[in-house]
Amino acid sequence: MKATTSRREFVKQSTLLAGGLMTAPALAGSTSFFNTSADDAIKVAVVGCGGRGTGAAMQALLTKQNVQLVAMADAFRDRLDECYNALMSDDISDWSGATGNVKDRVKVTEETKFVGFDAYKKAIPLADVVILATPPGFRPIHFEEAIRLNKHVFMEKPVATDPAGVKQVLTAAEQAKQKKLNVVVGLQRHYQTSYRELFKRLKDGMIGDIVSAQAWWNGDGVWVNPRKPGQTEMEYQMRNWYYFNWLCGDHIVEQHIHNIDVVNWFKDAYPVKAQGMGGREVRKGKDYGEIFDHHYVEFHYADGSIMNSQCRHIKGTMSKVDEFFMGTKGNIHCGQGRITDRSGKVLFEFDRKKENNPYQAEHDELFAAIANREFKFADGENGAKSTMTAILGRMATYSGQVVEFDKTLNSGISIMPASYDWNAKPPVLPDANGEYPAAVPGITKYFS
Repeated sequence: MKATTSRREFVKQSTLLAGGLMTAPALAGSTSFFNTSADDAIKVAVVGCGGRGTGAAMQALLTKQNVQLVAMADAFRDRLDECYNALMSDDISDWSGATGNVKDRVKVTEETKFVGFDAYKKAIPLADVVILATPPGFRPIHFEEAIRLNKHVFMEKPVATDPAGVKQVLTAAEQAKQKKLNVVVGLQRHYQTSYRELFKRLKDGMIGDIVSAQAWWNGDGVWVNPRKPGQTEMEYQMRNWYYFNWLCGDHIVEQHIHNIDVVNWFKDAYPVKAQGMGGREVRKGKDYGEIFDHHYVEFHYADGSIMNSQCRHIKGTMSKVDEFFMGTKGNIHCGQGRITDRSGKVLFEFDRKKENNPYQAEHDELFAAIANREFKFADGENGAKSTMTAILGRMATYSGQVVEFDKTLNSGISIMPASYDWNAKPPVLPDANGEYPAAVPGITKYFS
């Protein structure tokens, strides 16, 4: 391509070529497809304007590239307005540590603010890059649409809440690779300097072969939004998405996926089966939907190694978010950034002064690649398979049975609604007392 090619001409050419890939796959290995040039604005749309969508949009706008936010989409107008007002403030900060003034890069107008279940279909076509940050149950259809329209993608984890959704994401992720569309998933430890340094030394053989791993996400829990008069059941569940599996996947999927993914990453593998236990010991009642408050899962890998995974949402209990690996020659303590031999002698310790903000780094690296017309990121497959690992854990604790990875992935099990409408019935409904049905180990079954 000539250096004088305009960005819009480039977008047009890229779209035509990428669209043709599905009928001419032989081109995929030899042609690059990017939707922007390095010397013009990279246009971004955010789909999902809650706290994480706001933070991700801010981090995209804080990159060194010429990035502009041009469209916003959310099911709720109030959430969209809160996001817009935050981005337009003089100085905003995000819980991840990012701070700055980005309002000059916000080019959203009233005509490019879209509300409702179909809002994503209106926002995605306006952008070169799409940020997907809705509740994860919607991720498969949003990701599929973005790749169909040849957009680069940043999407939050997890990327689905059921096996059918994971399969849908895997299909779209393969199409993204064929089209050379960059995809980054918000499993930010992959972009964190300390984890990268630990991983490098693992691959250099410092601890030998991994024989077992531990993963934790134990904490107090998250917010609750009380039911309000006049809400339909669909709106209530959407406002309290964390407590319903079709939207969230349970906290083992929505939150603990971070730690589970680290183990998969360092193992360079995914479990073949899982078994475990869990339940609703403390966090019970109509305000907490259907999810468990604790899970313990034993994940088995093909080489015989085991990951012991635990996550808990119970106030007043031990809090811990970390990963640990035991090797034949030594151990990795991820939270400490340290590697020891089997006797405890320190072999490596990361200098915390060199730590970065991984939430910002994942955007910095993504947008630098897009601006330079480089195809560098294909996180979709790993994001989908680590999501499937967490779903496997949920299904193991809910049923109390041994659950196999491949069988479950290919099962076609879907927990999504038949339609998306404010008056439609969600997949799970309360009884006459307002209580939601929850899984019971030994009774809940997925396979005969």
